[in-house]
Amino acid sequence: MSHAGDAYGLTRERHIARFAELLPELQDRIEWPVERLAVERLRALRALVATARERSPWHRERLGDVEPQELTEANLKSLPVMTKADLMDNFDAIVTDRRVSLNLCEGQLALSARGSYLLGEYSVVASGGSSGRRGGFIYGWDAWATCYASIVRFVQRDWESDPRLADVERNTAVVAASAPTHLSAALGRTFSSPANPRHLLPVTWPLEVIVDGLNELQPTVLMAYSSFLPRLILEARAGRLSIAPRRVIAISEPLLTEIRAAAEATWDAPVACGYGMSEGLITGSCGHAIHLPDDLCLVEPVTVDRRRTPPGQRSDRVLVTNLYNPVLPLIRFEVTDEITVLDGPCPCGAVFRRISDPQGRLDETFTYDRLSMHPHVFRSVLATFRQVIEYQVLQSPHGAEVRIVTCGDLDPEALRVRLEAALTRLGLDQPLVTVRPVASLQRHPSGKLQRFVPLQPDHTLATPDRRSASPTRPN
Repeated sequence: MSHAGDAYGLTRERHIARFAELLPELQDRIEWPVERLAVERLRALRALVATARERSPWHRERLGDVEPQELTEANLKSLPVMTKADLMDNFDAIVTDRRVSLNLCEGQLALSARGSYLLGEYSVVASGGSSGRRGGFIYGWDAWATCYASIVRFVQRDWESDPRLADVERNTAVVAASAPTHLSAALGRTFSSPANPRHLLPVTWPLEVIVDGLNELQPTVLMAYSSFLPRLILEARAGRLSIAPRRVIAISEPLLTEIRAAAEATWDAPVACGYGMSEGLITGSCGHAIHLPDDLCLVEPVTVDRRRTPPGQRSDRVLVTNLYNPVLPLIRFEVTDEITVLDGPCPCGAVFRRISDPQGRLDETFTYDRLSMHPHVFRSVLATFRQVIEYQVLQSPHGAEVRIVTCGDLDPEALRVRLEAALTRLGLDQPLVTVRPVASLQRHPSGKLQRFVPLQPDHTLATPDRRSASPTRPN
Protein backbone atom coordinates (compact mmCIF):
# COMPACT_ATOMS: atom_id res chain seq x y z
CA MET A 1 0.00 0.00 0.00
CA SER A 2 1.40 3.41 -0.94
CA HIS A 3 0.76 6.48 1.16
CA ALA A 4 3.43 8.63 -0.54
CA GLY A 5 1.11 11.56 -1.13
CA ASP A 6 -0.23 12.01 2.38
CA ALA A 7 1.11 12.92 5.81
CA TYR A 8 1.02 9.33 7.04
CA GLY A 9 2.98 8.16 4.03
CA LEU A 10 5.70 10.75 4.58
CA THR A 11 5.94 9.90 8.28
CA ARG A 12 6.08 6.21 7.43
CA GLU A 13 8.94 6.83 5.01
CA ARG A 14 10.90 8.54 7.79
CA HIS A 15 10.17 5.58 10.04
CA ILE A 16 11.42 3.12 7.43
CA ALA A 17 14.61 5.16 7.17
CA ARG A 18 15.03 5.05 10.95
CA PHE A 19 14.53 1.27 10.93
CA ALA A 20 17.27 0.98 8.29
CA GLU A 21 19.61 3.00 10.55
CA LEU A 22 18.95 0.81 13.59
CA LEU A 23 19.06 -2.60 11.91
CA PRO A 24 22.85 -3.03 11.36
CA GLU A 25 23.79 -2.65 15.03
CA LEU A 26 20.84 -4.74 16.21
CA GLN A 27 21.93 -7.46 13.80
CA ASP A 28 25.54 -7.22 14.99
CA ARG A 29 24.39 -7.71 18.59
CA ILE A 30 23.49 -11.31 17.79
CA GLU A 31 27.20 -12.15 17.95
CA TRP A 32 28.41 -9.61 20.48
CA PRO A 33 30.63 -11.04 23.25
CA VAL A 34 28.58 -12.11 26.27
CA GLU A 35 30.31 -9.49 28.44
CA ARG A 36 29.43 -6.63 26.09
CA LEU A 37 25.84 -7.85 25.89
CA ALA A 38 25.56 -7.91 29.69
CA VAL A 39 26.89 -4.34 29.95
CA GLU A 40 24.34 -3.07 27.41
CA ARG A 41 21.50 -4.95 29.10
CA LEU A 42 22.35 -3.50 32.51
CA ARG A 43 22.65 0.03 31.09
CA ALA A 44 19.21 -0.30 29.48
CA LEU A 45 17.65 -1.76 32.64
CA ARG A 46 18.90 1.09 34.83
CA ALA A 47 17.78 3.70 32.28
CA LEU A 48 14.32 2.11 32.05
CA VAL A 49 13.80 2.02 35.82
CA ALA A 50 15.05 5.60 36.17
CA THR A 51 12.59 6.77 33.52
CA ALA A 52 9.75 4.80 35.11
CA ARG A 53 10.41 6.30 38.55
CA GLU A 54 10.66 9.82 37.15
CA ARG A 55 7.75 9.89 34.70
CA SER A 56 5.27 7.17 35.69
CA PRO A 57 3.20 7.87 38.83
CA TRP A 58 2.30 4.20 39.17
CA HIS A 59 5.90 3.01 38.95
CA ARG A 60 7.07 5.84 41.19
CA GLU A 61 4.88 4.52 43.97
CA ARG A 62 6.06 0.94 43.50
CA LEU A 63 9.73 1.64 42.80
CA GLY A 64 10.27 4.71 44.94
CA ASP A 65 12.80 2.95 47.17
CA VAL A 66 14.76 1.47 44.24
CA GLU A 67 18.05 3.13 43.33
CA PRO A 68 18.43 2.48 39.57
CA GLN A 69 22.22 2.67 39.57
CA GLU A 70 22.39 -0.07 42.20
CA LEU A 71 20.24 -2.47 40.18
CA THR A 72 21.78 -5.65 38.82
CA GLU A 73 20.24 -8.63 37.06
CA ALA A 74 20.93 -10.64 40.20
CA ASN A 75 18.71 -8.44 42.37
CA LEU A 76 16.03 -7.92 39.71
CA LYS A 77 13.81 -10.35 41.61
CA SER A 78 13.48 -7.73 44.37
CA LEU A 79 11.27 -5.67 42.05
CA PRO A 80 7.50 -6.32 42.12
CA VAL A 81 5.76 -8.23 39.34
CA MET A 82 3.34 -6.52 36.93
CA THR A 83 0.23 -8.25 35.61
CA LYS A 84 -2.01 -7.47 32.65
CA ALA A 85 -4.69 -6.41 35.13
CA ASP A 86 -2.18 -3.94 36.62
CA LEU A 87 -1.50 -2.56 33.16
CA MET A 88 -5.08 -2.18 32.01
CA ASP A 89 -6.41 -0.91 35.35
CA ASN A 90 -3.63 1.70 35.73
CA PHE A 91 -2.67 2.42 32.13
CA ASP A 92 -2.87 6.22 32.40
CA ALA A 93 -0.57 6.25 35.43
CA ILE A 94 1.90 3.79 33.90
CA VAL A 95 2.69 5.53 30.61
CA THR A 96 5.53 8.04 30.83
CA ASP A 97 4.06 10.61 28.43
CA ARG A 98 1.38 12.46 30.37
CA ARG A 99 -0.43 13.33 27.12
CA VAL A 100 -1.22 9.65 26.59
CA SER A 101 -4.26 7.87 28.05
CA LEU A 102 -6.01 4.55 27.54
CA ASN A 103 -8.99 6.34 25.99
CA LEU A 104 -6.68 8.10 23.54
CA CYS A 105 -5.08 4.76 22.63
CA GLU A 106 -8.48 3.12 22.19
CA GLY A 107 -9.48 5.96 19.90
CA GLN A 108 -6.31 5.42 17.90
CA LEU A 109 -7.12 1.72 17.51
CA ALA A 110 -10.51 2.64 16.09
CA LEU A 111 -8.73 4.76 13.44
CA SER A 112 -5.96 2.25 12.75
CA ALA A 113 -7.43 0.99 9.48
CA ARG A 114 -6.80 4.41 7.92
CA GLY A 115 -3.14 4.58 8.91
CA SER A 116 -1.91 7.20 11.34
CA TYR A 117 0.40 7.84 14.27
CA LEU A 118 -0.86 8.82 17.71
CA LEU A 119 0.41 12.33 18.52
CA GLY A 120 2.54 12.07 15.40
CA GLU A 121 4.98 9.51 16.85
CA TYR A 122 3.33 6.58 18.66
CA SER A 123 2.06 3.22 17.39
CA VAL A 124 -0.74 1.41 19.25
CA VAL A 125 -1.72 -2.28 19.13
CA ALA A 126 -4.10 -4.53 21.03
CA SER A 127 -3.81 -8.12 22.11
CA GLY A 128 -6.04 -10.63 23.86
CA GLY A 129 -2.92 -12.39 25.19
CA SER A 130 -2.63 -15.90 26.53
CA SER A 131 -4.51 -15.00 29.69
CA GLY A 132 -7.60 -14.06 27.70
CA ARG A 133 -7.84 -10.45 28.85
CA ARG A 134 -7.54 -7.82 26.15
CA GLY A 135 -4.43 -5.70 26.46
CA GLY A 136 -3.35 -2.40 24.94
CA PHE A 137 0.26 -1.48 24.11
CA ILE A 138 1.81 1.75 22.88
CA TYR A 139 5.27 2.01 21.29
CA GLY A 140 7.56 4.99 20.90
CA TRP A 141 9.18 5.94 17.59
CA ASP A 142 12.51 4.13 18.01
CA ALA A 143 10.89 1.30 19.96
CA TRP A 144 8.53 0.50 17.08
CA ALA A 145 11.43 0.39 14.60
CA THR A 146 13.44 -1.72 17.04
CA CYS A 147 10.57 -4.15 17.43
CA TYR A 148 10.45 -4.71 13.69
CA ALA A 149 14.23 -5.01 13.51
CA SER A 150 14.06 -7.75 16.13
CA ILE A 151 11.90 -9.72 13.69
CA VAL A 152 14.02 -9.03 10.61
CA ARG A 153 17.57 -9.30 11.94
CA PHE A 154 17.82 -13.10 12.19
CA VAL A 155 16.20 -13.52 8.77
CA GLN A 156 18.64 -11.05 7.23
CA ARG A 157 21.60 -12.67 9.00
CA ASP A 158 20.50 -16.06 7.68
CA TRP A 159 20.04 -14.69 4.17
CA GLU A 160 23.48 -13.04 4.13
CA SER A 161 25.30 -16.09 5.49
CA ASP A 162 23.88 -18.69 3.09
CA PRO A 163 25.68 -18.57 -0.29
CA ARG A 164 22.74 -20.38 -1.90
CA LEU A 165 20.60 -17.28 -1.23
CA ALA A 166 23.08 -14.73 -2.56
CA ASP A 167 21.12 -14.10 -5.77
CA VAL A 168 17.66 -14.77 -4.35
CA GLU A 169 15.41 -11.79 -3.71
CA ARG A 170 13.76 -11.88 -0.29
CA ASN A 171 10.02 -11.68 -0.84
CA THR A 172 7.88 -12.40 2.21
CA ALA A 173 4.27 -13.54 2.27
CA VAL A 174 2.46 -13.61 5.60
CA VAL A 175 -0.73 -15.60 6.19
CA ALA A 176 -1.91 -14.19 9.50
CA ALA A 177 -4.03 -11.54 11.17
CA SER A 178 -5.03 -8.70 8.91
CA ALA A 179 -6.43 -6.27 11.47
CA PRO A 180 -3.96 -3.39 11.93
CA THR A 181 -4.56 -3.63 15.68
CA HIS A 182 -2.45 -6.82 15.73
CA LEU A 183 1.30 -6.42 16.26
CA SER A 184 2.50 -8.37 13.21
CA ALA A 185 0.02 -6.73 10.84
CA ALA A 186 0.72 -3.26 12.23
CA LEU A 187 4.49 -3.68 11.94
CA GLY A 188 4.21 -4.98 8.40
CA ARG A 189 2.03 -2.07 7.36
CA THR A 190 4.49 0.46 8.79
CA PHE A 191 7.75 -1.01 7.50
CA SER A 192 6.96 -2.95 4.33
CA SER A 193 8.92 -1.36 1.47
CA PRO A 194 10.49 -2.30 -1.85
CA ALA A 195 13.67 -3.14 0.06
CA ASN A 196 11.76 -5.35 2.53
CA PRO A 197 8.58 -6.49 0.73
CA ARG A 198 6.02 -8.06 3.05
CA HIS A 199 2.69 -9.16 1.59
CA LEU A 200 -0.17 -9.93 3.94
CA LEU A 201 -2.84 -12.49 3.08
CA PRO A 202 -5.49 -12.51 5.83
CA VAL A 203 -5.91 -15.94 7.36
CA THR A 204 -9.69 -15.41 7.32
CA TRP A 205 -9.81 -15.29 3.51
CA PRO A 206 -11.18 -18.41 1.76
CA LEU A 207 -8.48 -20.99 1.23
CA GLU A 208 -8.65 -20.80 -2.55
CA VAL A 209 -8.10 -17.03 -2.45
CA ILE A 210 -5.03 -17.45 -0.22
CA VAL A 211 -3.64 -20.15 -2.52
CA ASP A 212 -4.18 -17.98 -5.60
CA GLY A 213 -2.49 -15.07 -3.85
CA LEU A 214 0.55 -17.15 -2.90
CA ASN A 215 0.81 -18.57 -6.41
CA GLU A 216 0.87 -15.02 -7.76
CA LEU A 217 3.38 -13.71 -5.21
CA GLN A 218 5.78 -16.67 -5.37
CA PRO A 219 7.28 -15.83 -1.95
CA THR A 220 10.80 -16.86 -1.06
CA VAL A 221 9.88 -16.54 2.64
CA LEU A 222 6.56 -17.98 3.80
CA MET A 223 5.24 -16.99 7.22
CA ALA A 224 1.96 -18.45 8.46
CA TYR A 225 0.07 -19.37 11.59
CA SER A 226 1.23 -22.80 12.70
CA SER A 227 -2.32 -24.13 12.65
CA PHE A 228 -2.77 -22.99 9.04
CA LEU A 229 0.36 -24.62 7.63
CA PRO A 230 -1.31 -28.07 7.31
CA ARG A 231 -3.89 -26.61 4.94
CA LEU A 232 -1.17 -25.06 2.79
CA ILE A 233 0.81 -28.31 2.85
CA LEU A 234 -2.19 -30.26 1.57
CA GLU A 235 -2.83 -27.70 -1.15
CA ALA A 236 0.81 -28.04 -2.24
CA ARG A 237 0.60 -31.83 -2.22
CA ALA A 238 -2.54 -31.67 -4.33
CA GLY A 239 -0.78 -29.46 -6.87
CA ARG A 240 -2.98 -26.42 -6.33
CA LEU A 241 -0.30 -24.46 -4.45
CA SER A 242 2.85 -24.10 -6.54
CA ILE A 243 5.44 -22.14 -4.58
CA ALA A 244 9.07 -22.80 -3.64
CA PRO A 245 9.85 -20.86 -0.46
CA ARG A 246 13.48 -20.95 0.68
CA ARG A 247 12.44 -20.41 4.30
CA VAL A 248 9.21 -21.24 6.15
CA ILE A 249 8.38 -19.59 9.49
CA ALA A 250 5.51 -20.78 11.66
CA ILE A 251 4.20 -17.95 13.82
CA SER A 252 1.86 -17.09 16.71
CA GLU A 253 1.09 -20.65 17.80
CA PRO A 254 3.05 -23.73 18.91
CA LEU A 255 4.50 -25.68 16.01
CA LEU A 256 3.64 -29.36 16.24
CA THR A 257 6.43 -31.79 15.35
CA GLU A 258 4.42 -33.48 12.61
CA ILE A 259 3.57 -30.16 10.99
CA ARG A 260 7.23 -29.12 10.93
CA ALA A 261 8.22 -32.44 9.35
CA ALA A 262 5.45 -32.22 6.76
CA ALA A 263 6.40 -28.66 5.82
CA GLU A 264 10.09 -29.52 5.46
CA ALA A 265 9.23 -32.51 3.27
CA THR A 266 6.81 -30.52 1.13
CA TRP A 267 9.02 -27.52 0.37
CA ASP A 268 12.52 -28.89 1.06
CA ALA A 269 13.22 -25.79 3.12
CA PRO A 270 14.19 -25.10 6.75
CA VAL A 271 11.17 -24.49 8.98
CA ALA A 272 11.56 -22.07 11.89
CA CYS A 273 9.20 -21.36 14.74
CA GLY A 274 8.60 -17.69 15.44
CA TYR A 275 7.55 -16.65 18.92
CA GLY A 276 6.58 -13.15 19.88
CA MET A 277 4.17 -11.11 21.92
CA SER A 278 2.61 -7.66 21.86
CA GLU A 279 4.62 -6.83 24.98
CA GLY A 280 7.67 -6.58 22.71
CA LEU A 281 9.49 -9.89 23.17
CA ILE A 282 10.28 -11.15 19.65
CA THR A 283 12.49 -14.20 19.15
CA GLY A 284 14.68 -15.05 16.17
CA SER A 285 15.51 -18.36 14.55
CA CYS A 286 18.94 -19.28 13.24
CA GLY A 287 17.99 -22.65 11.73
CA HIS A 288 19.29 -24.54 14.77
CA ALA A 289 17.20 -23.02 17.54
CA ILE A 290 14.95 -20.19 18.66
CA HIS A 291 16.85 -17.34 20.31
CA LEU A 292 15.53 -14.93 22.92
CA PRO A 293 16.26 -11.21 22.31
CA ASP A 294 18.66 -11.00 25.26
CA ASP A 295 19.78 -7.50 24.26
CA LEU A 296 16.28 -6.02 24.19
CA CYS A 297 14.36 -7.87 26.90
CA LEU A 298 15.07 -9.44 30.26
CA VAL A 299 13.24 -12.76 30.21
CA GLU A 300 12.68 -14.69 33.44
CA PRO A 301 11.08 -18.13 33.09
CA VAL A 302 9.32 -18.86 36.41
CA THR A 303 7.04 -21.35 38.14
CA VAL A 304 3.45 -20.68 39.22
CA ASP A 305 4.77 -19.21 42.47
CA ARG A 306 7.28 -17.11 40.49
CA ARG A 307 10.47 -18.98 41.31
CA ARG A 308 13.07 -19.05 38.55
CA THR A 309 13.09 -22.22 36.48
CA PRO A 310 16.52 -23.58 35.49
CA PRO A 311 17.58 -24.45 31.91
CA GLY A 312 15.91 -27.62 30.71
CA GLN A 313 12.78 -27.15 32.83
CA ARG A 314 9.56 -25.83 31.34
CA SER A 315 8.28 -22.66 32.97
CA ASP A 316 4.70 -21.94 33.97
CA ARG A 317 5.06 -18.22 33.39
CA VAL A 318 7.46 -15.72 31.83
CA LEU A 319 8.35 -12.39 33.41
CA VAL A 320 9.31 -9.92 30.68
CA THR A 321 11.10 -6.60 31.11
CA ASN A 322 11.00 -4.67 27.86
CA LEU A 323 14.22 -2.64 27.85
CA TYR A 324 13.63 -0.61 24.68
CA ASN A 325 10.15 0.95 25.04
CA PRO A 326 10.27 3.47 27.91
CA VAL A 327 6.93 5.11 27.02
CA LEU A 328 5.20 2.01 28.46
CA PRO A 329 7.53 0.57 31.12
CA LEU A 330 6.82 -3.15 31.37
CA ILE A 331 8.98 -4.27 34.27
CA ARG A 332 8.76 -7.95 35.25
CA PHE A 333 5.49 -8.18 33.30
CA GLU A 334 3.82 -11.57 33.76
CA VAL A 335 2.88 -13.54 30.65
CA THR A 336 1.25 -16.94 31.00
CA ASP A 337 3.41 -18.71 28.42
CA GLU A 338 5.42 -21.87 28.89
CA ILE A 339 9.00 -21.85 27.61
CA THR A 340 12.05 -24.03 28.16
CA VAL A 341 15.48 -22.40 28.07
CA LEU A 342 18.15 -24.70 26.64
CA ASP A 343 21.62 -24.91 28.13
CA GLY A 344 24.85 -24.49 26.21
CA PRO A 345 25.96 -22.47 23.17
CA CYS A 346 24.34 -22.54 19.75
CA PRO A 347 26.29 -23.83 16.71
CA CYS A 348 25.28 -20.69 14.80
CA GLY A 349 27.46 -18.45 16.97
CA ALA A 350 24.64 -16.37 18.46
CA VAL A 351 25.13 -15.55 22.14
CA PHE A 352 21.44 -15.06 22.87
CA ARG A 353 19.87 -17.82 24.95
CA ARG A 354 18.11 -20.64 23.13
CA ILE A 355 14.64 -21.99 23.86
CA SER A 356 12.75 -25.03 22.64
CA ASP A 357 9.59 -24.57 20.61
CA PRO A 358 7.18 -22.68 22.92
CA GLN A 359 3.96 -24.29 24.12
CA GLY A 360 0.60 -22.98 25.21
CA ARG A 361 -0.62 -20.77 22.36
CA LEU A 362 -2.20 -23.24 19.94
CA ASP A 363 -5.49 -21.94 18.53
CA GLU A 364 -7.61 -24.88 17.48
CA THR A 365 -9.25 -24.99 14.05
CA PHE A 366 -13.05 -25.18 13.99
CA THR A 367 -14.48 -27.71 11.52
CA TYR A 368 -18.13 -27.62 10.43
CA ASP A 369 -18.90 -30.71 8.36
CA ARG A 370 -16.20 -30.29 5.68
CA LEU A 371 -15.66 -26.56 6.21
CA SER A 372 -12.63 -25.67 8.31
CA MET A 373 -11.90 -22.18 9.53
CA HIS A 374 -9.33 -20.51 11.69
CA PRO A 375 -10.84 -19.16 14.94
CA HIS A 376 -9.15 -15.85 14.21
CA VAL A 377 -12.46 -14.95 12.58
CA PHE A 378 -13.91 -14.67 16.10
CA ARG A 379 -10.86 -12.87 17.47
CA SER A 380 -10.95 -10.22 14.75
CA VAL A 381 -14.53 -9.26 15.58
CA LEU A 382 -14.15 -9.43 19.35
CA ALA A 383 -11.06 -7.21 19.26
CA THR A 384 -13.15 -4.34 17.91
CA PHE A 385 -15.40 -4.25 20.99
CA ARG A 386 -13.41 -2.40 23.64
CA GLN A 387 -15.90 -3.42 26.35
CA VAL A 388 -14.87 -7.08 25.95
CA ILE A 389 -11.95 -7.71 28.28
CA GLU A 390 -12.06 -11.53 28.33
CA TYR A 391 -13.71 -14.08 26.12
CA GLN A 392 -13.96 -17.76 25.36
CA VAL A 393 -15.40 -19.32 22.20
CA LEU A 394 -16.94 -22.79 22.39
CA GLN A 395 -17.75 -24.33 19.05
CA SER A 396 -21.29 -25.63 18.56
CA PRO A 397 -22.54 -27.85 15.69
CA HIS A 398 -23.65 -24.83 13.63
CA GLY A 399 -21.75 -21.93 15.14
CA ALA A 400 -20.46 -21.11 18.60
CA GLU A 401 -21.23 -20.01 22.10
CA VAL A 402 -19.21 -16.94 22.97
CA ARG A 403 -18.72 -16.20 26.65
CA ILE A 404 -17.62 -12.66 27.41
CA VAL A 405 -16.52 -10.70 30.44
CA THR A 406 -17.23 -7.04 29.84
CA CYS A 407 -16.32 -3.68 31.26
CA GLY A 408 -19.05 -1.13 30.52
CA ASP A 409 -22.20 -1.40 28.45
CA LEU A 410 -22.20 -3.73 25.48
CA ASP A 411 -25.04 -4.89 23.24
CA PRO A 412 -24.68 -8.70 22.95
CA GLU A 413 -27.07 -8.67 20.00
CA ALA A 414 -24.82 -6.37 17.99
CA LEU A 415 -21.85 -8.63 18.71
CA ARG A 416 -23.86 -11.71 17.73
CA VAL A 417 -24.87 -10.15 14.41
CA ARG A 418 -21.26 -9.24 13.59
CA LEU A 419 -19.99 -12.73 14.40
CA GLU A 420 -22.68 -14.47 12.39
CA ALA A 421 -22.00 -12.19 9.43
CA ALA A 422 -18.28 -13.05 9.58
CA LEU A 423 -19.03 -16.78 9.63
CA THR A 424 -21.48 -16.40 6.74
CA ARG A 425 -18.83 -14.65 4.64
CA LEU A 426 -16.54 -17.62 5.15
CA GLY A 427 -19.16 -20.05 3.84
CA LEU A 428 -20.99 -21.33 6.93
CA ASP A 429 -24.69 -21.61 6.05
CA GLN A 430 -27.06 -19.96 8.56
CA PRO A 431 -24.61 -19.91 11.50
CA LEU A 432 -26.00 -19.77 15.02
CA VAL A 433 -23.99 -17.76 17.53
CA THR A 434 -25.00 -17.10 21.11
CA VAL A 435 -23.28 -14.42 23.16
CA ARG A 436 -23.37 -14.98 26.91
CA PRO A 437 -22.03 -12.35 29.33
CA VAL A 438 -20.48 -14.03 32.39
CA ALA A 439 -18.83 -12.81 35.55
CA SER A 440 -15.69 -14.90 34.97
CA LEU A 441 -14.29 -17.63 32.75
CA GLN A 442 -13.24 -21.08 33.91
CA ARG A 443 -9.48 -21.53 33.79
CA HIS A 444 -7.01 -24.36 34.10
CA PRO A 445 -5.26 -24.80 37.46
CA SER A 446 -2.22 -23.08 35.96
CA GLY A 447 -4.31 -19.97 35.36
CA LYS A 448 -4.35 -20.43 31.59
CA LEU A 449 -7.47 -20.01 29.53
CA GLN A 450 -8.30 -22.18 26.53
CA ARG A 451 -9.92 -19.44 24.54
CA PHE A 452 -11.04 -21.51 21.54
CA VAL A 453 -12.65 -24.85 22.31
CA PRO A 454 -13.50 -26.99 19.25
CA LEU A 455 -16.04 -29.78 19.24
CA GLN A 456 -13.51 -32.35 18.05
CA PRO A 457 -9.89 -31.18 18.19
CA ASP A 458 -7.99 -32.61 15.25
CA HIS A 459 -4.38 -31.83 14.38
CA THR A 460 -4.11 -34.38 11.57
CA LEU A 461 -3.38 -33.43 7.99
CA ALA A 462 -6.89 -34.25 6.77
CA THR A 463 -7.69 -32.92 3.32
CA PRO A 464 -9.94 -29.85 3.45
CA ASP A 465 -12.89 -29.62 1.08
CA ARG A 466 -12.20 -26.79 -1.36
CA ARG A 467 -15.86 -26.56 -2.34
CA SER A 468 -16.77 -25.46 1.18
CA ALA A 469 -14.86 -22.18 0.84
CA SER A 470 -16.91 -19.07 0.26
CA PRO A 471 -16.57 -17.68 -3.30
CA THR A 472 -16.67 -14.15 -1.95
CA ARG A 473 -13.58 -12.32 -0.70
CA PRO A 474 -14.07 -10.85 2.78
CA ASN A 475 -13.01 -7.26 3.32
